[in-house]
Amino acid sequence: MERTTKFVQGNEACVEGALYAGVNFYAGYPITPSTEIAEALSGRLPEIGGKFIQMEDEIASMCAIIGASLTGHKVLTATSGPGFSLKQEAIGYACMAEIPCVIANVQRGGPSTGNPTHVGQGDINQARWGTHGDHAIIALTASNHQDVFAMTVEAFNMAETYRTPVVLLFDEVVGHMREKLVIPAPGEVEIVDRLRTSVPKGVDYRPYLPREDGRLPMSDFGDKHRYNVTGLYHDMWGFPSANPKIVNELLRHLVDKIENNVDSITRYKEYFLDDAQYILISYGSSARSAIHMAKNRREKNEKIGVLELQSIWPFPSELVREKCANAKAVVVVEMNMGQVLAQVKAAVDEPNKVFLANRIDGKLITPTDIKGLLRVIQGRGI
Repeated sequence: MERTTKFVQGNEACVEGALYAGVNFYAGYPITPSTEIAEALSGRLPEIGGKFIQMEDEIASMCAIIGASLTGHKVLTATSGPGFSLKQEAIGYACMAEIPCVIANVQRGGPSTGNPTHVGQGDINQARWGTHGDHAIIALTASNHQDVFAMTVEAFNMAETYRTPVVLLFDEVVGHMREKLVIPAPGEVEIVDRLRTSVPKGVDYRPYLPREDGRLPMSDFGDKHRYNVTGLYHDMWGFPSANPKIVNELLRHLVDKIENNVDSITRYKEYFLDDAQYILISYGSSARSAIHMAKNRREKNEKIGVLELQSIWPFPSELVREKCANAKAVVVVEMNMGQVLAQVKAAVDEPNKVFLANRIDGKLITPTDIKGLLRVIQGRGI
């Protein structure tokens, strides 16, 4: 088979990426602006022998994909705002029980029901800290449909590699706009399949005993092995334990398997950074405006560059510090009140040279909005 080209919404690009990665189970509940993901998969999954279930709510949806993943399936659910809030307890369960799954959150304005049909990027910190307790999470994003496809495939690959939930933090503008998508031929993009245990039936299987490379082989629940799955602290067999040594080692494992692999997980794009005096850091649909503004001002000999983040968590602090080291000023472009701004300020050597260009009114931030702030900064002699 060859590559195929389609003209699609961003939500449909997510569907194509999920199918390419091997998704065969979806459970979800409709919510604007993510509903097209469910709509498309309700038709596509049965055609390939997969399963689609519309659940009674978002809590049940998250629990359903957890159960399906344990039985050996690649799984996806999609939601927005309030639905993402409802999923948090079960996301924490998936973190603790190390269950691969992908959650697409097509962001809208909030809090509460907020602005359902307009864009927002206010769920950045919720993706990181929405579920309680010390934990680590992977969250990816994209500004165009080709990258939505790519990051969706990456999400499934990372979920399987690290046995963890992965969040796709898209937003309403990316989800609902239409543009060209080239779908790679089968085999053109690497797919990480489920790592299954080689322990034979009847032999002691330890579901939480990592290999030397850190990966944990899985056994499809209900197949060859009987084992315990719990949200409690547990030993290598999955049985609850309050032993301080076991608790300490498990918690460190859950965090370290992600935070210690930040370099492998980090995804980004850069534009004109080699000689940039002013650097725009952005992500999602905001990055489209940042890139447009930088290209436009370059034509007028202004040395502006863009660092587009495609992985938000774990936050790539070293990358940001390195790329911004020689900049006169750094402008974080986002549609919230400064959630990534705080991370950038913590990462760079001179946080007083980091500024925010934002909108929080449900409208896409424009190149003109960004240029206006940059002119204020330059007017201060920075």
